[in-house]
Amino acid sequence: MNPIGIYEKALPSGISWLERLLIAQELGFDFVEMSVDETDERLSRLDWTQEERREFVLASLQTGVRVPTMCLSGNRRYPLGSHDSAIREKGLSLIHKAIELADDLGIRVIQLAGYDVYYESKDEMTRQYFIDNLKLACTWAQAKQVILAIEIMDDPFMNSITSYLSIAAEVGSPWLYVYPDLGNLSAWDNNVTAELNRGKYDIAAVHLKDTMKVTSEFPGKFKDVPFGDGCVEFISALKTLKAIDYHGPFLIEMWSEKSEDYRDEIAKALAFLLPKLKEAGYNYENKFYSIKN
Repeated sequence: MNPIGIYEKALPSGISWLERLLIAQELGFDFVEMSVDETDERLSRLDWTQEERREFVLASLQTGVRVPTMCLSGNRRYPLGSHDSAIREKGLSLIHKAIELADDLGIRVIQLAGYDVYYESKDEMTRQYFIDNLKLACTWAQAKQVILAIEIMDDPFMNSITSYLSIAAEVGSPWLYVYPDLGNLSAWDNNVTAELNRGKYDIAAVHLKDTMKVTSEFPGKFKDVPFGDGCVEFISALKTLKAIDYHGPFLIEMWSEKSEDYRDEIAKALAFLLPKLKEAGYNYENKFYSIKN
């Protein structure tokens, strides 16, 4: 059965990793995806002491809940394609530290944000800087046997698997994969079935999230769209993944960490997703029986 996990930001903030993993265990999830975003608080994880790293590993062993993936969105603040060389160097430093941390913690996949730049204007140089620095990052990943996987984003630079494949062809590393977000993939003018088929040998993991489409009058909505209120045709996408023999993990991406009713929000998400997964051939009903009853 494909492992199914929950994003760290769906669970309460300000608690220990042992507490967080115990909650995930109670809810029935196989794994939690760690967030290292652009806030100073989460970026500081890249400088954890050996004792902090040890405590994290012990928490995972104690609970049996894995943390196999890290969402490294901190490069939105320090992008690899920046016109500013100091920012590019900082971005590379974040990835290098993330690879070292992943090696220590047992994290297998680091999800990279597919932005050449985010807060700057884009041009041919930002694209080339991004590719050149990604090549270097892949050499570090190879040395530690850690996969780098680029997420399909809320940004035109990396808004399809086709655009990922174009970049991957130039990088040329066996340690580079794609991390499709079904929400982000659907929000753009993509044929989702064709895109998933195109990338079937490159998919490291899949995000489950709903979004609202980008149009000429609307920039789209890529975050905090309740499941069922957006544009994602989940059954079609999941059936495509089943047809291409996808056996990787599914990660439910939510941002309920500040909600007093986070359990209820997760239960609602599961109530929406579980029948879709079952219809597509992925059956998790028994796993989450306690949540629904």
